[in-house]
Amino acid sequence: MNRRGGIGTIAGIEVKQGKALAVGLLVMLTMMLVGVAAAQHPILDMMAGKVVEKYQQSTCEQLWEQRGKPKSAQEQQAITILRGDPQLRAEFLNKIAAPVANKMFECGLIP
Repeated sequence: MNRRGGIGTIAGIEVKQGKALAVGLLVMLTMMLVGVAAAQHPILDMMAGKVVEKYQQSTCEQLWEQRGKPKSAQEQQAITILRGDPQLRAEFLNKIAAPVANKMFECGLIP
């Protein structure tokens, strides 16, 4: 501790004990929240991953063929869940939008 009550300097700025503790706690809390947010919907993450993988691994011809075919029971159930929960739907779409739209554009499925 220095003579003015600080604990030292960081990048030339004197840090007080209370401020250092507050900053440390804020950093820890932020890291915890980020971790919780990432693990909040693991099933949604898995579903989004499968959709993105399907579009990335499919050829344009395969996507054109699948376009008019009926959805599986599992896909229909997922669609029903997403239609009923706008917040979950937004999170899902945010995860898949860019890679799916890019592939659809490449294949001429969207203008």
